[in-house]
Amino acid sequence: MRIPATQSKTGPASLAARVVARWRFPAWLPAVMLALLTTALYWPATHHDFVNYDDDKYVTDNHHVASGLTLENIRWAFRSGYAANWHPLTWLSHMLDCDLFGLNPWGHHLTNVLLHALNAALVFALLRRMTGATWRSLLAAALFAVHPLRVESVAWVAERKDVLSGCLGLVALIFYARYAEVQRQAREPRGVRRETGNTPRASRIPPSIFYLLSLLFFALGLMSKPMLVTWPLVMLLLDYWPLRRFEPSPLTAQPSALDSQLSTALRLVREKIPFFVLAALASVVAWVAQRQEGAMASSASLTLGARSGNALISYCRYLGKMFWPTDLGVFYPHPGHWPLGKVLAAGALLLSVSAILWGQRRRYPFLLVGWLWFCGTLVPVIGLAQVGVQALADRYTYIPSLGLLVLAVWGAHELARRWQYGVIALSVAACAAIALCVELTRQQLGYWKDSEALFRHALDVTANNSTARNNLGVALEKRGQTEEAFRQYQEAIRLEPGYAKARINLGNALCKKGEIDKAISQYQEAVRLRPDDADAYYNLGNALGRKGQTDEAIRQFQDAIRLKPDDAEARNNLGLALDRKGQTDEAMRQYQEAIRLKPDYAEAHSNLGLALDRKGQTDEAIRQYQEAIRLKPDYAKAHSNLGIALDRKGQTGEAMSQFQEAIRLKPDYAEAHNGLGVALVKEGQADKALGQFQEAVRLKPDYTAAKRNLARLSELISKSKGRTPEATPAARPSGTPP
Repeated sequence: MRIPATQSKTGPASLAARVVARWRFPAWLPAVMLALLTTALYWPATHHDFVNYDDDKYVTDNHHVASGLTLENIRWAFRSGYAANWHPLTWLSHMLDCDLFGLNPWGHHLTNVLLHALNAALVFALLRRMTGATWRSLLAAALFAVHPLRVESVAWVAERKDVLSGCLGLVALIFYARYAEVQRQAREPRGVRRETGNTPRASRIPPSIFYLLSLLFFALGLMSKPMLVTWPLVMLLLDYWPLRRFEPSPLTAQPSALDSQLSTALRLVREKIPFFVLAALASVVAWVAQRQEGAMASSASLTLGARSGNALISYCRYLGKMFWPTDLGVFYPHPGHWPLGKVLAAGALLLSVSAILWGQRRRYPFLLVGWLWFCGTLVPVIGLAQVGVQALADRYTYIPSLGLLVLAVWGAHELARRWQYGVIALSVAACAAIALCVELTRQQLGYWKDSEALFRHALDVTANNSTARNNLGVALEKRGQTEEAFRQYQEAIRLEPGYAKARINLGNALCKKGEIDKAISQYQEAVRLRPDDADAYYNLGNALGRKGQTDEAIRQFQDAIRLKPDDAEARNNLGLALDRKGQTDEAMRQYQEAIRLKPDYAEAHSNLGLALDRKGQTDEAIRQYQEAIRLKPDYAKAHSNLGIALDRKGQTGEAMSQFQEAIRLKPDYAEAHNGLGVALVKEGQADKALGQFQEAVRLKPDYTAAKRNLARLSELISKSKGRTPEATPAARPSGTPP
């Protein structure tokens, strides 16, 4: 049953209110218009880049996702707790985007924008179906759509789980509301029709169908993000208001009335048992995934008291951001411990609001329902079970904000209807609020255009933000601003000495500067701080390999693979280290496994080709080089190595073409110049070959093979006065492990 919009036929109702009440239009039109306007508002996000905060884990560096929807990747999606979450439908949606758009960020952003636009329409449809209040439902849905707190969920590709789970959760509630309506109709005596003015026509579909559809979409929502575990409690709230399936009697009522009330309450709870079971299963799976990934803060780092205090403060901060959405950042550092006075004040505020709204529950049930919706749906992410190191996050308000919007909009309507010009005042205030939100949202969207803008803004609106420093450093390093990135990493470590990821990035920057010993120290400290961080072992292995400590490098790569068995890069680099030790067969097995894990891994194909070449399997080596070039046409090493293999097969002309392409792609590539010189000698072009050998030696003065070829050819030219030498200089495969 839907409760109609309240209209006063006499008294303070204004002419404007009566005109609005008579304005009729198709029910779908506001939903469509709202979806289109929401799409237009967030459209600039489709021009944004990926950001270096989880987008790599979810899309760009995740080979399961980047390779699209395959049977193996689908199995991985359902079996994996990667990124500290079990959300197979979210993974599948990212895979589908990669099939449709590749790794072009605009398509991934477009999907988020369209899902959010759909959610805005679904919020309107849900509220209107349950309450019958068209304009209030439209206002609440519009504020939900354009509020600046939504930007993080929409503009951040990695937060697909927010908009996708929100969509499926809202559909589940719509089916649940329809189930409640049809069930009520089925229980009414035949021929009786309630005069509500908004009662839907009787349905020929059994209520159980709507119930099962609601349960199905709830399950799908949980498979997108476990945030929806509170949905069974939300359904019980909706049973109270606005569905009116449960109306508590005062304690002074007759025993029979109290018994009937208790019986109804128990029936409604029993009705939700399948939903509670699914929620419990999702909670357990989420807990296991987060524990396995090491995402949950230990009790030693954050005590229960610290987490509880932050939870109380966060509720108040979320309230403030809902009604004054400024200084929004992608990451809010956890303070560790809040001052006791602030914690007590926050607790007192929350208790006071709860007590006031509880006291008004009979006259204004929507106030209590909205407040409990907000408080209850935040519980999974409020930090009592701390996941990550943030104090709070804008994205966590995606679902809880609906409760506050219902509270605010329906509460404002109650105030407005008591005043002669209330409707006009409410309309003006609503338009002003929407306009302000639109402007703030447009501004907030601009900060998400790329990683540098995002984290510079985070530093502007937060203090002591080591995460923002670290990620800004990564963005700057990618732009070639290594010195500035270096300073950002150092500042991140100063703020948080135990920040392993910043130490890894600082080590990478030191490696680029050639300070390998200092880099090794940073990696070793990262390993000490995070013994379960595969990246720390991987980078330490690379640095040790550059120092020539091959045996120790092998051990580090093996540890990285132990922690992360599907790390294709670690397997490729382990293969390189084994190659250096002369263990070619084992190296080949690692290259093949890397290719199995990441079929488009051009470097692994090229390295496998080198190993095959050394084993005398030239034809197979050529096929691997060709595959590497197909996957990565600008891969100079693969072109050069293919040239050497073709030259060995006697296909000198084709070999020369490959060497020339390698030099075009990489003019300072000494090995390609040497290989081209060898091919030119075979073609009888000794003078040109001499120039190539000279260039190879100039580029790489310690290049023994090129120096030998240059000396031999110079001697032969001198003796023969330009006749083609009988001895052919030897080329050596390029791209051997450093």
